[in-house]
Amino acid sequence: MDRFRKGRRVRISAVPLRRSLLLRLLAVSALVSVCSITATAWVVLQTTAVVLSRERGQALADDARIYDTLLGYAATHPSWNGVQPTVDHLAQSAGHRIVLLGEDGHLLADSNADRNRPFQPPQQASAVIDPLAVDPELNKNTDDGRSGTERIDPRAVGPFKLSEEDSERLTRTAKRVVLCLREFYDTPAHVQMSSAGRPKVVVTNPGGTPTVGEQRCSPGFTDPTQSEEKALEGLTSLVNACLARREVDGVRLAIDGSWEPRTRHAPPASTVLSCLTTSRSQQLAPYVAPAALLYVSSPGRTATTFFDLSSANRLRIAGWAAAVLVMTVTVTTLTGIRLVKPLRTLTKAAMRMEGGEASPSVLVRGGDEIAKLSAAFNAMSQRREQLESARRDMTNDIAHELRTPVSNIRGWLEAVEDGIAQPDADLVTNLLGQALQLQHIVDDLRDLSAAEAGELRLVPAPVELMELLAAVAVANRATATAAGVTITVVDTGRVPVIADPVRIRQMIGNLVSNAIRYTPAGGSVTLSAHVDLDTVVIDVADTGTGISADELPHIFDRFWRAEKSRSRQSGGSGLGLAIVRRLAEAHQGTVTAASTPNVGSTFTLRLPHHS
Repeated sequence: MDRFRKGRRVRISAVPLRRSLLLRLLAVSALVSVCSITATAWVVLQTTAVVLSRERGQALADDARIYDTLLGYAATHPSWNGVQPTVDHLAQSAGHRIVLLGEDGHLLADSNADRNRPFQPPQQASAVIDPLAVDPELNKNTDDGRSGTERIDPRAVGPFKLSEEDSERLTRTAKRVVLCLREFYDTPAHVQMSSAGRPKVVVTNPGGTPTVGEQRCSPGFTDPTQSEEKALEGLTSLVNACLARREVDGVRLAIDGSWEPRTRHAPPASTVLSCLTTSRSQQLAPYVAPAALLYVSSPGRTATTFFDLSSANRLRIAGWAAAVLVMTVTVTTLTGIRLVKPLRTLTKAAMRMEGGEASPSVLVRGGDEIAKLSAAFNAMSQRREQLESARRDMTNDIAHELRTPVSNIRGWLEAVEDGIAQPDADLVTNLLGQALQLQHIVDDLRDLSAAEAGELRLVPAPVELMELLAAVAVANRATATAAGVTITVVDTGRVPVIADPVRIRQMIGNLVSNAIRYTPAGGSVTLSAHVDLDTVVIDVADTGTGISADELPHIFDRFWRAEKSRSRQSGGSGLGLAIVRRLAEAHQGTVTAASTPNVGSTFTLRLPHHS
């Protein structure tokens, strides 16, 4: 291939979007932003959640404590008279304003009473204080095991309240029972007091049934006192009256809250429990305060919806901000290093090229813009080396080609000057031939340089190839006859083509003269042309010496000859075939060669066919 071709254009394909450097920069920026926002949001949410959870837990604890305290007061007092000190104490400890209103709306107590600005109750109360209808969400007290099902506060005992004398007597008995169980039966137990003042011996018994020790150590301990019997009789009467209204048999109640049927026909348990709850409420009503509406508010305090700037929160925010900053700097630094490293490599390679290194190259990885730039740099470096090598070879070839005629002319002129040779007609003819050879080389170099630089001007015109082939054959017939070679033109009819008439004749003439030069006496050169689809094909075939397969790829190079030992004067300038190829390319065509040694060669010129 020609080493002096015009610099080829390196096609840089578009970078896929997924490999784009811009996209990766945007992705890194988005990643850093997302991480920063996520970390900040997480810190805020975590801190807010903790604070709100604490505030909500504290508020619930305050509400439950206020509710339980007032509920206990209502369960142990027949009215709300005297509740104001309790309300004031609760309001001071909780930091809230506490207001109690009766169900009819009259004021019972107010921790922050203002005559000028009376309390205006909201539409819904915070809670209803009723010891006979406890709110299970605000009160978890299940003493005596009753309120869990009856919703009656266990502190509301009414007529079942023991006198101090009976309570002390039963307490002493309970302690003796506990001591008996521990000493004689090795059974752990302890005394538990109920709201009514009755002690209860609690024994750890996984089986749930009374042990022998319990039966022997506490005979008569669970029997009711006289006041309890009276209260129990009143409750039993109320329960049986309720059951009678529901047309079921009555029951007998025990002091511990259990019951048993009076007859064989036991009433349904659910019916008994329903009547027991209703009856207990009727029996306890005179002993407890009436239901009241509770209002709890926080004047002077606003709801906290964001975290406070306490020392702990400031330290937490600073820590996370530092972590996000470190992560951002780390990601940015690593990305910057990864981006700058190949650019530094390219810079060093360019500096080595500037320092005179022939063809420095860089390692190409990936498929982004920097990788494409690296690939383009490598291609440029290789092309520069090729052009530099071609320049050196061209200089050597031109000097070599011009040396022979110039040396011949100088030698003959020095011989004439020294009197060795006579300037006769033969010498002048010889010198003129050498000058013409020198002029021919210069003209060929000028044409080839213009063609390679793209400055060769073409004047396209309609050309009839058969007429042109005939004219070329006539022009070269004298040379062919002198060499003993026959030129033949194969007539295939009209073969029109649009081309520069001068340049196409120059191309075919160079091919014909080359064929005549390498065809021995008795051989032949055949010219033909035909149309193949959208291409005009011109063949110049000879029966010459042929070209070996290893030399065939170089026949269109400058100054190349198949016979190295052949005289340059008889072998031409060595630029003819190179000019043919450049002229063919200028016409958007091609020229190829096929050859068999000692059989012949065929040069094929293909040009576009314009119909």
